[in-house]
Amino acid sequence: MASISHSSLAFTGTSSASDLFRSSSNGVSGVPLRALGKVRLGMRRNLAVVAKLRKVKKHEYPWPEDPDPNVKGGVLTHLSHFKPLKEKPKPVTLPFEKPLVDIEKKIIDVRKMANETGLDFSDQIILLENKYNQALKDLYTNLTPIQRVNIARHPNRPTFLDHVFNITDKFVELHGDRAGYDDPAIVTGIGTIDGRRYMFMGHQKGRNTKENIQRNFGMPTPHGYRKAMRMMYYADHHGFPIVTFIDTPGAYADLKSEELGQGEAIAHNLRTMFGLKVPIVSIVIGEGGSGGALAIGCANKLLMLENAVFYVASPEACAAILWKSAKASPKAAEKLKITATELCKLQIADGIIPEPLGGAHADPSWTSQQIKNAINKEMDELHKLDTEALLKHRMMKFRNIGGFQEGIPIDPKKKKNMKKKDEPINVKTPVLDLEGEVEKVKQQILKAKESSNEPPMLPLTETIEKLRKEVDTEFSEAVKALGLKDRFATLREEFSKVNAQNQLLHPALKEKLEKLREEFNQGLASAPNYEDLKYKLDMLKELSKAYDLAEKNKKAAKLKQEVNKKFSDIMDREDVKEKVEALKAEVENSGVSNFNDLDDNLKGKIVELRKELEFEFIDVLKSLGLDVELKSKPVEQTLPSEVKTKIEELNEEINDRIENVINSSDLKDKIELLKLEVAKAGKTPDIAAKNKIVALEQQIRQSIAAAVESSNLKEKHEKLKAEVSKTIESSGGLDGSLKTENPNADSFSFDESRVVGANRTFG
Repeated sequence: MASISHSSLAFTGTSSASDLFRSSSNGVSGVPLRALGKVRLGMRRNLAVVAKLRKVKKHEYPWPEDPDPNVKGGVLTHLSHFKPLKEKPKPVTLPFEKPLVDIEKKIIDVRKMANETGLDFSDQIILLENKYNQALKDLYTNLTPIQRVNIARHPNRPTFLDHVFNITDKFVELHGDRAGYDDPAIVTGIGTIDGRRYMFMGHQKGRNTKENIQRNFGMPTPHGYRKAMRMMYYADHHGFPIVTFIDTPGAYADLKSEELGQGEAIAHNLRTMFGLKVPIVSIVIGEGGSGGALAIGCANKLLMLENAVFYVASPEACAAILWKSAKASPKAAEKLKITATELCKLQIADGIIPEPLGGAHADPSWTSQQIKNAINKEMDELHKLDTEALLKHRMMKFRNIGGFQEGIPIDPKKKKNMKKKDEPINVKTPVLDLEGEVEKVKQQILKAKESSNEPPMLPLTETIEKLRKEVDTEFSEAVKALGLKDRFATLREEFSKVNAQNQLLHPALKEKLEKLREEFNQGLASAPNYEDLKYKLDMLKELSKAYDLAEKNKKAAKLKQEVNKKFSDIMDREDVKEKVEALKAEVENSGVSNFNDLDDNLKGKIVELRKELEFEFIDVLKSLGLDVELKSKPVEQTLPSEVKTKIEELNEEINDRIENVINSSDLKDKIELLKLEVAKAGKTPDIAAKNKIVALEQQIRQSIAAAVESSNLKEKHEKLKAEVSKTIESSGGLDGSLKTENPNADSFSFDESRVVGANRTFG
């Protein structure tokens, strides 16, 4: 141990030892007697005192040695050992960011060249900077899950305390679990945001190697979780809302931690958090690994930074378990659904906090401000709940996590060892009971119709579903009675294999289906339950028709309302109003009451305005996904009878030609395949099914168009078109004027006969 030796001090005179000690109580030569390590006293004339001081480590207080008195909020605003780094952290480039680095190097080289040569390269620099910004935007708006994992682990990513110091007005760090330990991997403390006091706690990673070793790379021991639990009880007692920040690869899994009860400490935290009577908001700022993250994450609201991840096992661990290699981590990251977007879809996370392009480390202050705004917003919402509602809200958040999908075919390999599903016992409902239910629904529909209300959709849907099950049961019984059950089962298996492999329907299989269908239809009348089946099927058709009509009317009413609103918006525009008013004034000034008596100039203005408005209305209808047919004066009324006959003959010839083309073997197969794809896709087809259907429709249309063009029908059509045009011109008919039309354009409303639905399916 280092020591400090002092030179001997000589005292003269005849002083006693007591006098010596008394005089030394205030220090000898500035050295207090109680601080002297070793003292040798001799009762000699020349007394010598030798002292050795033990050098101890200076206590580091959380406030600076030379505080600036002008700091806003006072010198003790943030009491914590955490201090800003003296040196700026070195930039770290992730593997997928290398294209950006290349562009940056080019910008630096061009600037260097400009400085050396004195030439103006500003255009090239601006071009490169624009290219860099676009590349950065493209890269960070299309990140893969594993790239987001790498960003969440970025060495320069802002830590918990970085964010806390940015968002709080005052912050005091609190230490210890009151059992003799203070885990630096979890930091807790009280802070204020906009005058509102919160209890903050979170995982703290290091900003460099030294800090990471001190903070154990953000992996807490049981002492850290017990410290967090102590602060939770403290916040609950004093009514402080709790904000937790999650950023850990997981709880520390060494032997000592397990001996000290790592699992028990996490479990205690989980149980405690569900009983706290104050609002809790958790924010994942980096990576949230397994139970180590969940131990401070059982909150009312779980928010995630845009590039944060939250997982039960890291992608590398998952890949090592499932694919026996950590190289499969990109695939594992995709399958685990660990990104903020995916977790919001699964309703595990409640919101996404945006990050700047380049990640949170690109602009930590801006990111912290977004976090602050999110905390204020969520806390304002949670403060409206009383204690009971708050506890229930937290409980239901976790109870609602998890879901399943039905109707997805199981892989045969997985299905092989599965327990066979018990066949459900179908109990038929008596016909009289069904009649009563159907009659009741009919009465409700009639009442709704009389009162101009919407028919009750829920009872109608439930009755239709019930009738469908009844009809299925009756069909199954009929198949069994006719002895066709085994053949149906065999064909169903063959058909399922074709569907699973996305193959075309083999002609032989198609022939089998047609043959079985014919045989079933022929023998159906002899089935013992034929009458019940027919009666139930008729009821189902009747109700289905009513349901389709109600849905159609509902959609039409909604569409009508939307169209009328958009039309009204156009007519209420200032420029349109001015034009209409100006035309009205001109008509009034002309003193003419009949439209036909107006001069050509004024008529032209009215026609021009009408056309202008018509084009705007057409754009509105097209924006709603509708095709538009403009109804003008029927041409047929002005044509001679011989021309009408020619048109009808040409139409018949075209229809015959299209029939012949459709009945050809190649096109017929395509149409059958299209029908099969439509049936497979159902009401909600996925993107792949939609693309297949659109491609097949396009091929069929092209084949029909090619067949029609190859014949002389096109020439006949052109000749007839010219003849019709001549006839119209000679009769002085449709000349683009409004001679026979009402020019009143003050009000416009939606006419369903003018709108043709844009979504059609090839039958």
